Amino acid sequence: MNALAPRGGRVDGLWLTLFGVAWLAVWTVQLTPVQLLLPLQLDTPGGPSDWITGVIWSGLILSIGGLAGVIAGPLAGMLSDRTTSRWGRRRPWAIGGTMLTAASLLLTGAASDPVGVGAAWIGVSVGIAVLSAALTAMIADQVFAQRGTASALVSSAQAVGIVVGVGAVVLLGLGIGASYVALAGFILVIGVGTALILPDPQPAVRVASAHAGAERPTWRHRLGALQDRDFGWVLASRLTVNLGNALGTALLLFFLLYGVGSPAESAEDDLLVLIVIYTIFVVVASLIAGAISDRTGRRKSIVIIAALIQALSAVMILVSPTFIGTAIAAAVMGVGYGAYMAVSLAFATDLLPRPEHHARDLGVVNVSASLGQLLGPLLGAGLVALVGGFWLLFLAAGVLSVLGAIMTVAVRPARAPSDPASRSPHPTER
Repeated sequence: MNALAPRGGRVDGLWLTLFGVAWLAVWTVQLTPVQLLLPLQLDTPGGPSDWITGVIWSGLILSIGGLAGVIAGPLAGMLSDRTTSRWGRRRPWAIGGTMLTAASLLLTGAASDPVGVGAAWIGVSVGIAVLSAALTAMIADQVFAQRGTASALVSSAQAVGIVVGVGAVVLLGLGIGASYVALAGFILVIGVGTALILPDPQPAVRVASAHAGAERPTWRHRLGALQDRDFGWVLASRLTVNLGNALGTALLLFFLLYGVGSPAESAEDDLLVLIVIYTIFVVVASLIAGAISDRTGRRKSIVIIAALIQALSAVMILVSPTFIGTAIAAAVMGVGYGAYMAVSLAFATDLLPRPEHHARDLGVVNVSASLGQLLGPLLGAGLVALVGGFWLLFLAAGVLSVLGAIMTVAVRPARAPSDPASRSPHPTER
């Protein structure tokens, strides 16, 4: 028996560590290009209109890649649920997604024009979506009493990953090509290594479902959690809040250059400072909020408050569009976003109705967050181009965050966490 295999619905510290490291690699290789490398590749400095062209290219490429990930994530999850390989259900997809991501990163770094960059980035997005679907399903498969904590590792790794990636590029002075090579090597080693070490147990329900009868499943059965009203509201909230977060973060380098007026030679350093501030508060807030939600079972109220805190950060930038004002807002946004992402993922996992569809349904949960993050640059680029500045961008970020909180208010779960093996002492709050 695998020494890391969960017992009684709980996993040990080594399982959680490996899981967190895997997500650190995922977020590092996805967000370092989004925050720094792609803007540098696509920036067109010059006259007043030239830099907007770079913003628009960035938005288009990230959004097209996001659409590819939207399709790939749930599809990979569905196929993972049906996989019966002796290597497990999740492991083959985690390894395959890792290898596709690494190869596509190398191609992105070698591309010399926006079309080539965009084509290669689609491969990165698909690979990340496949790997993420496999990793997220492990929470529902193996973790019951610690879902808030495991979900907090996902969101805190997101923030730390930005610092690791951007910090390495800036502090080591890596060029664009060398940066992509380093990211490809990082995801290859960590992704494959953790996939091989983490347990991948077969579900107890597989035999029963395989002999449940010859009748074909209805469309209602195929939809699974997607037909659930409360699950749908959580998905909509995650999409909306992540879209608001993306509007506030994805174009930060451009905002520093052309909104705040940071000199070009120091803009990357300023961006790193903001990312570090944001990261510290995301990590602390996510771990605290996740632990509190596990202890009390009160996930819904934490999610609502966190979304409103994120909205406050957008207001702060509108009031004080300076580097100091942005730095303070980054701390506030980190608190809101960290707590929101940690607890909303656990909240969504609690609502899953059928264990045999965990990867598919959580693939959709991933998509709801990723789609918001990847549509944000496109919408943001349009808003910036519309008014020739950034005020409308941050106004929209605040409004969307408030809407996400309102959507969560509509959730009225009528059941406890779905897995019968759950040992959580508190049902999800109604």
